[in-house]
Amino acid sequence: MQRITILGATGSIGVSTLDVVARHPDRYRVHALTAHQRVDELAEQCARFKPDVAVVGTAAAADRLAGLFKTKGLTTAVEYGEAALCRVASSADCDAVMAAIVGAAGLAPTLAAAKAGKKVLLANKEALVMSGRLFMEAIAASGATLLPIDSEHNAIFQCLPHGYGRVPDNHGVAKVLLTASGGPFLHRAVETLENVTPEEAVAHPNWVMGRKISVDSATMMNKGLEVIEAHWLFGAPASQIEVVIHPQSVIHSMVSYVDGSVLAQLGNPDMRTPIAHALAYPERITSGVAAVDLVKIGQLAFHRPDFTRFPCLRLAYEALSAGGTAPAILNAANEVAVQAFLDRKIGFRAIDRVIDQVMERLPHGELSDIGALLEQDLRAREAAQSFIQ
Repeated sequence: MQRITILGATGSIGVSTLDVVARHPDRYRVHALTAHQRVDELAEQCARFKPDVAVVGTAAAADRLAGLFKTKGLTTAVEYGEAALCRVASSADCDAVMAAIVGAAGLAPTLAAAKAGKKVLLANKEALVMSGRLFMEAIAASGATLLPIDSEHNAIFQCLPHGYGRVPDNHGVAKVLLTASGGPFLHRAVETLENVTPEEAVAHPNWVMGRKISVDSATMMNKGLEVIEAHWLFGAPASQIEVVIHPQSVIHSMVSYVDGSVLAQLGNPDMRTPIAHALAYPERITSGVAAVDLVKIGQLAFHRPDFTRFPCLRLAYEALSAGGTAPAILNAANEVAVQAFLDRKIGFRAIDRVIDQVMERLPHGELSDIGALLEQDLRAREAAQSFIQ
């Protein structure tokens, strides 16, 4: 019986994880569920899965959750705050941690799980984007198992040989190819993107995702962050990481080998597939996802990304090349800019302009420790806010 902590249980990844877990009650038991403010949804999840602990973001949310538990007759303990998130992520009472808190807020508990030697199911890409070297060092030092949940990185993981060890040249790997849907504006006239509304930006053609990650997909910053994440997960330099636009979202990513072979992982666009793969690895279990019908799909298309249409992708490659704290600055500025867009304070094309200005203003220091990293993250957020105001 594998005991699971789900960080970000009420988000789309958390909900999909619980769906897979519910299909295999003989294999998995939930130790802890966490959410920030979605108290009602978390209470319903706890009523069904009966975890040992539930964690929310604030004392007020904890009081409200405790009240709901009392009316439901639940004995689940209620905690709140970042320290509590780190406790349930590193607890001796859990074996695996689904790290699905969106944004920089997920860094501390995900790192706590890594340091505690857990099986880390990584859906929070910011942990690697912000603290790549430090995070991978924590994984190596503790002996933790790191399994990627992003559909693209999970696909690459499945296409790499056993014992890969993050050394592409030792295994004949020429390139890792990250596929991207292109989002909702792939064919929209570039000059009209200034007028994009939040409602249009979050309407992804293939995937059901949260608002922030949907906007990131529309700007292709999501793919840029995945390029940085792929660098750390697979030990590939930027020159060996290529983005290919594939609007059907059937091929989730590929690995190109020096002998001319290209291995691809295919499937319907449903996050339960990579979640089930990681939960059961190295075994396979049912996920609730139907097999892809290639005859029904008929054709698969591929395009090279246009940096004029998607400047955020260019900025991400530049941050990876700069190294140090540059990816953390990129991520922080993007989070602030995307939220400002969703709040209708800036236009869609202002997102990349804000990020570019912050990257130009702040020096890219060395990634020495988490304290210095968080300080740089704060400065980037302040700089982004100043450009927005």
